[in-house]
Formats: sequence, structure tokens, C-alpha cells
Amino acid sequence: MNELLTILTQRELFLLIIGSVTYIALFVVTVQNSRRKMLLLKERLDKVHAMQEQQQAISQQSIEANGRRIAELEALMQKLGDENSLLRLELEQKRVQLDYDNKVAIIENEKRQQAETAIFNSDAYQSVKTLLEQGRSMRNEDWRALEQTVNMVYTDFTERLFSLYKLSQQEYYVSLLTKVRIQPKDVAILTAHSKESVASTRSRLYRKVFGQKGSSKDWDDFILSL
Repeated sequence: MNELLTILTQRELFLLIIGSVTYIALFVVTVQNSRRKMLLLKERLDKVHAMQEQQQAISQQSIEANGRRIAELEALMQKLGDENSLLRLELEQKRVQLDYDNKVAIIENEKRQQAETAIFNSDAYQSVKTLLEQGRSMRNEDWRALEQTVNMVYTDFTERLFSLYKLSQQEYYVSLLTKVRIQPKDVAILTAHSKESVASTRSRLYRKVFGQKGSSKDWDDFILSL
């Protein structure tokens, strides 16, 4: 009887040890996975912020703000006259840099406007419009043609998008059509999915990339900014 109790006790102890080790292992794996996800999210958000800062630098608001700052610097330099030549040189350097930044921003904005014109006049875009008129979805060759056109006009669009998140085919197609300003109801036709599915795809992508809840329009705005 005592031997039986001893055997049972040893078995219970063994199971307790196995259970404890398993629990600790699962806890460690969970913590590591959580930490890895947080690091990936931070890396992704850093890329997003860099892209957004780049776009902000060429925005009309930024150009106007730089223009006001240039005027302020010029007024200050006039007040200084020939006095404090070192400070005057520093102000001149800032003025030149702001002026250069504005010229670059203006050129980039003009390029973006021309890019949209190039997209809308492209054979790939016209094919998309024809398919819409016929109520048909896009074929593989249609997707390839549109992708090539978009990446030619918006350099490395696909690469930059996939550097943030590994999109599924449907997620990528929805984003590609959004980039060329196809309306959501038409995206549904071209991808052979429902309007609800298209809306869900866009809002889900925003949550995946940004790590927080967002609307389908939030994703559209981000895609258009790339």
C-alpha cells in the first residue's frame, strides 16, 4: 500500500514538473513572440513615418511655411546690415537651404501632377475603364500591365508597399486600384469581390500596417500619399 502511494506521489510530482516546464516554455515563447511583433511594428511604423515626412516636406503647406520663413530671414538680414557678419552668413545659409527645399518640393509636386495625367492616359488605365464599362473583372495580363504602369510612374510603389507588409494578392490588387483612384464600388467589380469585402480589406490593411484601428478611407489616403 505504501509502495502504491509512493508510486502515485512520484507520478503526480512528475506530471507537475512536466506541466510546470510546459507552462514556462509556453510563457517564454509567448513573450518572445509578443516582443518580436512589437519590434516588427516599430520597424514598420518607422518606415511609414519616414514616407509621411517625405511627403509632408513637399506639401503645399510646407512650401508656404518655408516661404514665410525665407521672408523673415531676409528681413532680419536687412536689419543686420554689415554688422555681425558671422550671424549674417548663418542666416544666409538657412535661407539658401529653405529656398532649395522649396524648389525641390515644387518640382516634386509638378512631377506628381504629371504622374496622374500619365496614369489616366495610359493604355493600362484605359483597359481598366473598358472592363468597368463591360462589368468585367481584371485578368492576369490586365493586372501585370497596370502594375508595370504604376511602378513606372510612381517609382518602386510595389516594393515600398511590400516593405511595410506582405500583402495577399487580393490586398495588393485593391491597393493597386486605389493608387490609380478607382472608386471602391468599381474595385469590387474589377476584383470580383463584394463592396463589403473591399471595404473590409482596406480597413484591415490599415490595422495591420499601423497597428491600430482605422477606416478604409485612412488606408486610401495612405496609399495615395505613397
